Amino acid sequence: MIDETRLLDATPLLDFRSEGIARLIEDRGWLRLPEHDRIGATYDFVRDEILFGYNRADDIPASEVLADGYGQCNTKGTLLMALLRALGVPCRLHGFTIHKALQRGVVPEAVYPIAPDEILHSWVEVQTDGRWVELEGFILDKAFLGSLQQAFAGTESFCGYGVGTDCLSAPPVEWAGRDTYIQKTGIARDFGTYDTPDLFYIEHRQQFGPLRDLIYRGIVRHWMNARVRAIRSGQVPRIPRLKRLGPLGKEVADTVNRRAPKEA
Repeated sequence: MIDETRLLDATPLLDFRSEGIARLIEDRGWLRLPEHDRIGATYDFVRDEILFGYNRADDIPASEVLADGYGQCNTKGTLLMALLRALGVPCRLHGFTIHKALQRGVVPEAVYPIAPDEILHSWVEVQTDGRWVELEGFILDKAFLGSLQQAFAGTESFCGYGVGTDCLSAPPVEWAGRDTYIQKTGIARDFGTYDTPDLFYIEHRQQFGPLRDLIYRGIVRHWMNARVRAIRSGQVPRIPRLKRLGPLGKEVADTVNRRAPKEA
C-alpha cells in the first residue's frame, strides 16, 4: 500500500509554499479544477510557458526554475512535481540516464566529444484514477519541438536536439490521462523511482568533475541556451555525419547533412 501523504510533502526542492508558486496557483485558479484538469493545466504550463533551456544545475528548487522561466527534463520535472503536490496530486520521480547522442545538436560540437557518455535524466509519475501515469512529454516547449518537426519533416525515428522518439511528426506529448514521452528512446540506465528529487540527487549527480562543472555553469550552458533559442526560431544547426551512434542517431545525422544549414 502506497503512503500517499509522503508523496504530497513539500521539501527543499519541492518548495511549493514559496511566494511565487503559491501566487501562480492562486492566479491561475488551478485549485478549483477537477483533478484531471489540474494535472493538465500544470503540465501544459510547465511544457510551454517554462521554455526548454539549461539552468545552472539539476538540483535547484522549483521556485528557482519558475523564476528562471526555463528548464530541462530534471528542473522542469521538479517544478511540475511541486505544482502537482500543491494541488493535492501525489507524484514521484523516476530517474534514468540518457545517451548523450540525444543532446547532440544542442550541445556545441566543440564540447560534445568531452561531454559525459550518459546524461542524468528523469520524468514525473503521477497517481491518478488509481494508477500511475508517466509524464516526460513536458520537456520541450511547442515552439522548439515544432521547429524540429518542420526542419525534419518526413523523418519519424529521431535522436538528437533533445528529442528521442519513434514518431517525430506526432510524439505523445499532449496530456490526455495517459503516458507522455519525448526522450524515451534515448534512455540508457534506469535508477527506479524516488519519492522526491531531493533523494534522487543525493544518490545521483551528473559526473562532470569540478572543473568541467564550473565550465558548464559559467560558459557551456549559456552556449547551449543560445543554440536552443536559435532552433526555436527555426535556425537548426548542422550535426556532422556520425560514425557510431546507432540507427536512430545515424538517421538524424544523415538528415541534418541533407537539410540543415552549416554551423557557423
